[in-house]
Amino acid sequence: MDEPSMPNSSAGAPQTTPPTGPPTPPIPLAELLAREELGLRRIAGPADADLLWVHTSEMADPYPYLLGGELLLSAGVLLTDPDHYVGRLVQAGAAALGFGVRPVHETVPAALIEACDRQGLPLLEVPPETPFTTIARAVWRLMAEARHRELRRVTRAQQALATAAARPDPVPAVLHQLATQLGGRAALLTARGQELHAAGRRPDPEAAGALTRLARVVARERPGSPSSATDTHGGTHLSAYALGGGEGLVLALAARQRESGDHTVAGIAVVLLSLLAAPHQGADAAGRSAALVRMLLGASPAEVAPLLGSTGPWTVIHARRTDGAPADALTAGALGASLGTALVDAERGAGEAVRVLLGPGPEPDRISARPGETAAQARPTAQPGETTPDPARPTAQPGERTPEPARPTPRTGWTLGASAPTPVTALAAADAVAARALAHARATRAPLTVDAPTGGLAALVPPEQAAAHARALLAPLTAPLADTLRCWLSLHGSWDRTAVALGVHRNTVRQRIGRCGELLAMDLDDMDVRTELWFALRQT
Repeated sequence: MDEPSMPNSSAGAPQTTPPTGPPTPPIPLAELLAREELGLRRIAGPADADLLWVHTSEMADPYPYLLGGELLLSAGVLLTDPDHYVGRLVQAGAAALGFGVRPVHETVPAALIEACDRQGLPLLEVPPETPFTTIARAVWRLMAEARHRELRRVTRAQQALATAAARPDPVPAVLHQLATQLGGRAALLTARGQELHAAGRRPDPEAAGALTRLARVVARERPGSPSSATDTHGGTHLSAYALGGGEGLVLALAARQRESGDHTVAGIAVVLLSLLAAPHQGADAAGRSAALVRMLLGASPAEVAPLLGSTGPWTVIHARRTDGAPADALTAGALGASLGTALVDAERGAGEAVRVLLGPGPEPDRISARPGETAAQARPTAQPGETTPDPARPTAQPGERTPEPARPTPRTGWTLGASAPTPVTALAAADAVAARALAHARATRAPLTVDAPTGGLAALVPPEQAAAHARALLAPLTAPLADTLRCWLSLHGSWDRTAVALGVHRNTVRQRIGRCGELLAMDLDDMDVRTELWFALRQT
């Protein structure tokens, strides 16, 4: 026999073992009565009842053999005390009683009708031409149809939630989709009850308070906390699910009605949210990660190296949402997770870019080629007896293997600017380079701009001499003018794109570039002049 559907748990008795699939949906009694070929007629008791299964018994007291939710079918062979009989069925949780007329009883006993009306048990009259097995077959068929509908519903919900998880703001998107699927409120709470994200109609204050208390039951602040719990408050169905990770995040749900399959849909959301929130479990962890990134990008190399545990190469990435919306810690954490790092800073204030610190990639023997590349093209190959130097990568000692730099790739819904791979001693400079790369990407509407390391002819000039020449050449310019000139040259002299990248009016760009030409006493329309200035600006 199928096992019974799990009853709604209270906060004191939380459900700890969710099913692997949606339970068999209950069948409304009205659907069975609508099957005209059965000839069933309700003659007593309420009209509303949910049937979980069918059971046939001619025992005087079938109570010990009932699980609850049954449509009990009987011909009343041993019926002697209808009132006691109905009372025992109600105590057992039977959903309805189907009484077959003839050959034992010509009609349904009046005392049985009165007992069912008095004790609230639906009573159906089964005509003699309808076998009990036919009724059972009809119920199982209705259950199979309902089960199929629920499976389709769960599948559609799973697809919708997975699509939401791929958005640039995955946590709010998943909650919004979950609230839509369940027709209620979905919120992500901390162990203290603080609401990080929410979607859907807010429940009344009393129900909201009850939901917060229910969330604390599963928050895993103490050993043995249940993984989920359900309750009902004033007609509102409440549910709370602990997310994986052990940091106390809870998915809290409130809905006016609860349907079969809701638990499975919520379980899918729990898995997705656990993965999405893992890099930044809670506000405290997000703050710690942000503080670490700020320190790493501003501290001295001697302080940074022990914290990172690697000399690099490291890549600094600045990121903004393409839709212009601000990114909170969880959304930024999901971006960091997709890039393969938990070092994310999204708490510098409104309007500021998210900063991500990306460490070395896999070992050289596990490097894979990029799309369109062959394995041999994935990294430079030296000729016999030669080496291929890379100024952005630390030099390996004899017997050591140099780690490959991580390669940032575009992310849907984000605009990224990345520095070239840099050693740990140059993180602060790489931070400024990443900011300029992000401005360039936004101006050109590119999903990703990566600053290229110095190479080619420029790499032939000793760095000290190149820096000294750049300082002398650019000495007349103030920092804002030098930044404007660098941006303008990187965008091939486009006034509009430079204005977008710097966030100023195009006339302001014209005035600044004109002022640069005057202070440098150079013709900025001359390609040779532009080339020399670009070389100098790359050294600063």
